[in-house]
Amino acid sequence: MTAQQAEPFDAVEVIRAKRDRQTLSPEQIDWVVDAYTRGVVADEQMSALAMAILLNGMDRAEISRWTDAMIASGERMDFSGLTAPDGRVLPTADKHSTGGVGDKITLPLAPLVASYGVAVPQLSGRGLGHTGGTLDKLEAIPGWRADLTNEQMMRQLSEVGAVICAAGSGLAPADKRLYALRDVTGTVEAIPLIASSIMSKKIAEGTGALVLDVKCGSGAFMKDEASARELARTMVDLGRDAGVDTVALLTDMSVPLGLTAGNALEVRESVEVLAGGGPADVVELTVELARAMLAGAGVTDVDPAQNLANGKAMDVWHRMIEAQGGDPRADLPTAAHTEDVVAEADGVLAELDAMAVGLAAWRLGAGRERQGQPVQAGAGVELHVRPGERVARGQKVMTLHTDTPERFARAKAALEGGWAVAEKGEAEAAALRDRSVILDRIG
Repeated sequence: MTAQQAEPFDAVEVIRAKRDRQTLSPEQIDWVVDAYTRGVVADEQMSALAMAILLNGMDRAEISRWTDAMIASGERMDFSGLTAPDGRVLPTADKHSTGGVGDKITLPLAPLVASYGVAVPQLSGRGLGHTGGTLDKLEAIPGWRADLTNEQMMRQLSEVGAVICAAGSGLAPADKRLYALRDVTGTVEAIPLIASSIMSKKIAEGTGALVLDVKCGSGAFMKDEASARELARTMVDLGRDAGVDTVALLTDMSVPLGLTAGNALEVRESVEVLAGGGPADVVELTVELARAMLAGAGVTDVDPAQNLANGKAMDVWHRMIEAQGGDPRADLPTAAHTEDVVAEADGVLAELDAMAVGLAAWRLGAGRERQGQPVQAGAGVELHVRPGERVARGQKVMTLHTDTPERFARAKAALEGGWAVAEKGEAEAAALRDRSVILDRIG
């Protein structure tokens, strides 16, 4: 009997079942994920199944089992025995963002939560396209390194309380193959596959509590609130099914977060937040995510804003960066060339599209078109005005940064139609200025 005959299922029968809107059995799901990881199920077969899932969906039990099968394809981390140097058992909490423009929240958030005695194992990635990667931002700090062994990570969590590093290849390896396949087959938007991709890695990381930042708007993966809400609900259910205390914040990504989009620019802004300043929307989201993470870890009687104001979060930041070889006091890279974008009329900044700003930052060199491409540490977009604020003709609205000035023309083309100055009454302007970045809480 050949190895192929020994397989308990056939890929075509699994594809047909989902094509015909049937519910896949737990055994079918376990087999197809494992067989794809082993190379028994071919890419074209998994492509067909992914498209059937996109078109016909999965129920909660199917998505949960699919996630479990992805986790089972690799290793699981365990923080249950994590202790501080004084012997105190450390609870753990983690955060995942679905990504957006100017989303530097992980940088101030991890040390802030750790300053209250909750360990934060933040396994992050690099950026692709218009959304920046956390590791790319931190690699702008001289000497900082992303790659740690599991032993180094555990030691840093024990001694410092927070670590932001690259995820190992052993976590949910099935996801790596399937993610690349979805990217080239038009199935990226399948909510069951998005949710299982994110949650298989997060559950495998072994954290005790998880807070999800699910973004919606032009600069987000999910453009409309209904889709973002469905994704958030699906992921919260998956986390809870796996025994992880999980909640989600639904947040606005129609305009960029903060005043910067670009690696070193965002690090600089994050340090301002840790110093007790920074843009109001970045502070608001950092504090609310910290509150949710702390509550999930059993710490409910604190106001996280206090440790931004008193310097305790900044102390953890310094120790966290130093533990990974970085110099938190070193000058950050700056781009060799800048160009200002100015208002052509008096009025109020009425529009500022997150996607337009993200594409401009990408074209300036802050992002990459394919995995492995280098990025420019100093490139990006710096905003001088927020929606609802008044500007005068000739006033700087934003500054573009790059080492390669030939990129300016394409960056400015990306911004065309993405921002507008108009006459607005004070009530309309105030509504634009005062809009909360947090739309809802789920779970």
